[in-house]
Amino acid sequence: MTAEEAATLIKNDDNVGFSGFTAAGCAKAVPVALAERAKAEHAAGRPFKIGMFTGASTGDSIDGALARANAIKFRTPYQSSLDLRNAINAQEVPYFDMHLSHLTPMLRHGFLGKIDTAIIEASDVTENGEIVLTSSVGITPTICRVAEKIIVEVNQRHPKALRGVHDFYIPKDQPQREAIPVYRPSDRAGLPYIKVDPAKIVAIVETDLPDETGAFAPVDEITAKIGDNVANFLVGELKAGHIPKEFLPVQSGVGNIANAVLAAMGENKSIPMFEVYTEVIQDAVIALMKSDRVSFASGCSFTVSNPVMDELYSNLDIFKPKLLLRSQEMSNHPEIIRRLGLIATNTALEADIFGNVNSTHVLGTKMMNGIGGSGDFTRNAYLSIFVTPSVAKGTSISAIVPMVSHLDHNEHSVNILITEQGVADLRGKSPIQRAHTIIENCVHPEYKQLLRDYLKLGSGHTPHNLRACFEFHNAFSDTKDMRNVDWSKFR
Repeated sequence: MTAEEAATLIKNDDNVGFSGFTAAGCAKAVPVALAERAKAEHAAGRPFKIGMFTGASTGDSIDGALARANAIKFRTPYQSSLDLRNAINAQEVPYFDMHLSHLTPMLRHGFLGKIDTAIIEASDVTENGEIVLTSSVGITPTICRVAEKIIVEVNQRHPKALRGVHDFYIPKDQPQREAIPVYRPSDRAGLPYIKVDPAKIVAIVETDLPDETGAFAPVDEITAKIGDNVANFLVGELKAGHIPKEFLPVQSGVGNIANAVLAAMGENKSIPMFEVYTEVIQDAVIALMKSDRVSFASGCSFTVSNPVMDELYSNLDIFKPKLLLRSQEMSNHPEIIRRLGLIATNTALEADIFGNVNSTHVLGTKMMNGIGGSGDFTRNAYLSIFVTPSVAKGTSISAIVPMVSHLDHNEHSVNILITEQGVADLRGKSPIQRAHTIIENCVHPEYKQLLRDYLKLGSGHTPHNLRACFEFHNAFSDTKDMRNVDWSKFR
């Protein structure tokens, strides 16, 4: 069918599951046609909205197009689209943020309602119902299982030779569940294709469209320093015997800081060649494979720039034995994360002086993207590291505040906090000890004394002053500069 013909198979109020994880592996033609159909229905005075389940964020052809068409009934579990973010914060789109490893079990158990249609991208589909995906897995194995019907975009941009790079495994439901047989990042537990009843495939749409992933920003002075601080900290842990001499698998979050951290680890020759067990395989991972610094990478998606994707596919015979894509239920599964002993590094939006982390909300109210998989890794890692620049908007915002304006990761889950200023090792410390460690090691110099003074306003085991704890945020809301706080009115 054409994309437009396939879009007519979706009805108002349907729930739709989409393939993809980040912009990698997302359907691109049918969602755009669906958005155009929604516009036409609205123009005719008829309602048209769908519920949306995805792996994580998507390309503009899904989240952006459908948000602009006012075609979203609800959305979960993670997003990064400006248009969708604006609709969420305007309370026009109900959005529920979720740990990524939780979504597929909840879908299989029916907690979130039925899925009427799965719209997925594939590199190949056979007559007996074997589907080979493209550059990501996300929630695709589960939505193919539970959806009433499946629409497949066969994207010729992705070679059929990708067959074998994926591992599709769905655990048995409780109480029959067994141990997941993954003991190293390279271990496989399932099939290299998704097997479905061919009768469920109601449309095949041929495309030749690139993933909508953008290029990463170059490493700058701040991200380079953060990366060096992470690498040097890990070298110290190696020398102290806290990390085995053969090292441990690494998980790294999404984005420019994560890329810089991986690059710094690769450049530091005191860190041995290592494996990666993560969600997103980014440009830095491929570069480290080429320089023999990463021996194997297991993830949920190839979230790489288009030039790196072209290189990967042109040399697939070289890279394929070193790469594996799994569903997010497996890439983020607590059992596997704890068994492998991952070193997990994720990015904080803000942190407070006692070690709590906000990953999601600006000034406590405006959704940025979502918690993603950071909680899956943070709560189960061998080492849980959070990184952030110490300041933003020049120096008018401190990323370290008296109390986080929204709590995603509490002090019990955060081992290490790192900024370009330095490293705060929070293990084995009381709240007041954590506060002094963070202030002296991670806070920008222009905010150190302000936070020292805040500590004097409180009392008790965790010395907060509940009247003053959000004064950094209030000062920014009132004056656009967090430094304009006045503690004297609280003494």
